[in-house]
Amino acid sequence: MLVVEDLVKRYGRFVAVDHLSMIVERGHVFGFVGPNGAGKTTTMRIAATLLAPTSGSVRVAGFDVMEEPIKVRRKIGYMPDFFGVYDNLKAMEYLDFYGASYGIPYKERQKTAEGLLDLVDLANKRDNYVDSLSRGMKQRLCLARSLMHDPELLILDEPASGMDPRARVELKNILKELKNMGKTILISSHILSELSEMCDSIGIIEHGRLVVSGDVKNIMQTVSGKITVKIKLLGDIDKAVGVLKQQPLVSDIFQEDDMLEIGYKGKDEDLWPLLKTLVANDVPVISFSKTDGNLEKVFMEVTQDEEMV
Repeated sequence: MLVVEDLVKRYGRFVAVDHLSMIVERGHVFGFVGPNGAGKTTTMRIAATLLAPTSGSVRVAGFDVMEEPIKVRRKIGYMPDFFGVYDNLKAMEYLDFYGASYGIPYKERQKTAEGLLDLVDLANKRDNYVDSLSRGMKQRLCLARSLMHDPELLILDEPASGMDPRARVELKNILKELKNMGKTILISSHILSELSEMCDSIGIIEHGRLVVSGDVKNIMQTVSGKITVKIKLLGDIDKAVGVLKQQPLVSDIFQEDDMLEIGYKGKDEDLWPLLKTLVANDVPVISFSKTDGNLEKVFMEVTQDEEMV
């Protein structure tokens, strides 16, 4: 759906995007991760036809963003990191305005707007003025705006920025629903734990270069070189730690109350013998499960030396 090839964007001597290549598969949610100034927003603006690249190419659904920008805009819904809303319009009028901008007939855009307000849980705010809405509601309204013309690809730049925890949960549920509807989503966010839950794949960018890209679970395991396992116990923590320390494939052991989190350098099929060993040593195991790891730790590991470049 989105193909970025050897993309470069320079501002004078400053290189904002440095020979970046990545692919976002159709129907996938791709998390774009990186610190401020890494090049995420610049890349997204180029993909949205708002910036011209210095070199390289970006294609959306087969259309080049420079050669066929109008066709690209029909395929994408773009939600920038800083967006403007028309405060003197009601929520329904706001969506109707954007629908009209795409040439959607009146009856069709009214029906579409009603459906989108329901999707983003703002149906009861249809007649409220935009300036009366909370920040989270405005962001959900802007997400609805980006969907008015039924785009195939959503480009969402920090959509959860400034949201409270409840609003972030609501946004995450909306994005899951959009994925179920077949939408392809490119999303950037600083909230890495939430990206790991909702994304099929991620790309970590630093100083304009893609450091690592691929399936979320595979990246977390490959970068750390180990499986993360959580073990809940019924007391006797010290005994469990003693047994685990004797296992050559156990690399780290962290304790929190009655829970142990370990790093395990074996394969998935090696976990069963580890559990058998604990049980054979009368360790009272209540639960034993592999987790997806920690995207924040992965981010720190793959970017920790980048300042030296």
